[in-house]
Amino acid sequence: MSTEQIAKRLVELCRKGEYEQAQKELYADDAVSIEMEGSQGLGNAMGLAAIFEKGRQFDAMLEAVHGGTVSEPVIAGNWFSVAATLDATMKGRGRVNMREICVYGVRDGKIFREQFFYDLG
Repeated sequence: MSTEQIAKRLVELCRKGEYEQAQKELYADDAVSIEMEGSQGLGNAMGLAAIFEKGRQFDAMLEAVHGGTVSEPVIAGNWFSVAATLDATMKGRGRVNMREICVYGVRDGKIFREQFFYDLG
């Protein structure tokens, strides 16, 4: 798959909330997931199994999801980005409105890197 095809498929699956399906279908086995330095969240994950676990841990932190969005991808060579929002009630934290830029790298037809940029706090 081309970077554009991968980007469009990722957006399609994320809009449906099918994150683990997106990872199974589109990610390399040795993919890495990078969070913001200094974040209090789940941290980085190395390898697809660790990325699955990171997603499950995040899901366990959710009490309710009220909505969210994923933008159309912006593609540059083997890289693409999307803007994403999530309106959710987090266990022990109350309702939050998260906004982030997600950047993905593609190699050999698979996502090998994802990195998230957001305001801390």
